[in-house]
Amino acid sequence: MSRWAVVLAGGVGSRFWPLSTPERPKQLLPLISDKPLLVDAIERLGPIVDPDHTLVLTSENLVKSIRKLLPAIPGKNIISEPRPAGTAAALTWAALNIERRDGMNATMISIHADWFIGDEARFREVLLEAEEIAQNTHSLVTVGVVPTRPDPGFGYIQPESPNRKGGSPVKRFVEKPDRARAEKLRSEGYLWNSGIFVWNVGDFLAQVKQHTPELAKAISLDRDAEASEFFASVAKSVSVDVGVLERSKNVTVVPGEFGWDDIGTWAALGRVRDKDEFGNVTTGNVHILDCTDNVVQTDSGTLVIYGVDNLVIVVHDGLTLVTTREKAADLKRLVESLPASEQAKA
Repeated sequence: MSRWAVVLAGGVGSRFWPLSTPERPKQLLPLISDKPLLVDAIERLGPIVDPDHTLVLTSENLVKSIRKLLPAIPGKNIISEPRPAGTAAALTWAALNIERRDGMNATMISIHADWFIGDEARFREVLLEAEEIAQNTHSLVTVGVVPTRPDPGFGYIQPESPNRKGGSPVKRFVEKPDRARAEKLRSEGYLWNSGIFVWNVGDFLAQVKQHTPELAKAISLDRDAEASEFFASVAKSVSVDVGVLERSKNVTVVPGEFGWDDIGTWAALGRVRDKDEFGNVTTGNVHILDCTDNVVQTDSGTLVIYGVDNLVIVVHDGLTLVTTREKAADLKRLVESLPASEQAKA
């Protein structure tokens, strides 16, 4: 058996403005450790996947930067998407690349570059458990994270057998709920839809052919087709969840508990970074008094915060952002509302 990893590292990460830019989106920023999120993700996989068998999918404008960040990954393994076409297209293109190089029986582990993982050893163990299930059952396997809170920011997965050890067939996927429903789903044994996938390349491509008409033309191209031709042939952008997994009857979910979190907003850093005794997370020269549950970051000067709670405050390159932790999820709307002169900096 041959094992490959696919790391999705596209997107502009606008929710980390003003620190993130189109040329330096969040996956290239050191938001958790002193290394960029993407480097953390690659090193996390290192003990179980060889660099020669690691593919990184990203946008064209980031290829050069990522090659510099990841010198151990062969240049041909940093794959650019000519245009955004959804994760179904991206993972299908990755699977076709693996098939060309290593055949239909190779396994493929798919992750995103912008995650926090608290227990990396357990994370790898769960990936290998999922791989064994994928090989034995020829199903598409997703890892469902055991929820630690009722989070309306994630989709949910219902296993057919919530208390079954190992993998369980998926009964249904649920789109992002409101908080009350998220609490109910959690109490009923639903799992977070993490976006961690493991499957045999041949099995995945067969399911795409069967269930994803949006990719019918693209996947029928000659196997020597270039990326530009493949992505141009995608009829409609669709996620792999909607385009493949929700339509298939051959999906297995494996529960995982390894301290997973999606680093999607500034507020998320309040969950994964070290806090002071009042729940504040600070980076840079920050003086803070009578404050609770704030996320504060500055890369210049001294920032003094007094008597405020539940805020995100970021100072970077002459720009200062002040918002609530709740509103931090909606920075794209803010950036789009800025004058053109300020948008150019974003």
